Amino acid sequence: MIPLFKPYMPETPELDQILGSGQLAYGNYTKQFEEKLRDYFGTSYLVVTNSYNTAISVALTTLGINYGDSVIASPMACLASTQPYLSSGLNVCWADVDPYTGTLAPDSVKLRIRPETKAIVHNHFCGYPGYIDEINIIGKEYGIPIIDDGIECFGSEYKGKKIGTCGTDVTVFSLTAVRFCNCIDGGVVIFKDKDLFEKSLLVRDCGIDRTRFRDELGEISPACDISLIGYSATMSNVNGYIGLSQMNMIDKLIEKHKQQARNWDAFFEEQSTLIPIRRKEINPNYWVYGILADDKIGTIKKFREMGYYASGVHMRNDMYSAFGKQSIDLPGVDRFYNSFVALPCGWWM
Repeated sequence: MIPLFKPYMPETPELDQILGSGQLAYGNYTKQFEEKLRDYFGTSYLVVTNSYNTAISVALTTLGINYGDSVIASPMACLASTQPYLSSGLNVCWADVDPYTGTLAPDSVKLRIRPETKAIVHNHFCGYPGYIDEINIIGKEYGIPIIDDGIECFGSEYKGKKIGTCGTDVTVFSLTAVRFCNCIDGGVVIFKDKDLFEKSLLVRDCGIDRTRFRDELGEISPACDISLIGYSATMSNVNGYIGLSQMNMIDKLIEKHKQQARNWDAFFEEQSTLIPIRRKEINPNYWVYGILADDKIGTIKKFREMGYYASGVHMRNDMYSAFGKQSIDLPGVDRFYNSFVALPCGWWM
């Protein structure tokens, strides 16, 4: 059976040396990895974190979003994309999705805005970018920051620009084992605003300004105040080294996924019952190859019989009682969830 996901791991000849060096926390390789990412995305306002969860926490605290505030999000997302907001004490309010793409429907987002809404979380489902311009316009109109949830979207493009460079206020990426790029664990936060980026450096590191934290004896300086709530969210030197090694192959890996997508395109040209997800404005990374099927379960079984581990990937999150009961019709979610099937589309095929 060809798996839906398979973590890629490059050769890591310097790993033993790092493990024996005593320099395991945030260090030289992590800094090099950050610089490599900044070059990749063409921005200086980027930080890496030790997990995707802490990436979201750093973003929220930097934006000043607090316990009891509300965010609008899509229930068609990985639980790792939505539960961090709930565990931060926020109210997650669901908006509907486009039934043909699984991404937020701008009209529905607009209808869900309330005075307590402090952010819109825009998930780009399974690597397929959503309606970025439309959602960003809504954010500007109402003065609400947009968080692009790129959990599965590293390297995907919207109107010729990489996700993370499309003018959105904040973008977060996951660097866990089955994502691009795999650091075993980690996250990325990209800010549009320089001041927010500089604040995030403190938030990521327990509110500490490392340039003033220790005195001339190397002791913690009483003159260095801690005025911000923060997290121990810096990435280790080990994860940074793995990420740096991954970045040397990232373009080739994504191109292999796109080549496999072209093979699937050719396959589906010969039939009309299964519809590949397509939009002219987007260039997905093809983390998976998404199709829409009238018979979801039957289609999953059919492709598994053919040797491909097909899957629906994510449960619609509004089914989980942890998020509370919300009396809102989501016809786009109903239709998309009942028809979406993901096929393997990886470098391992």
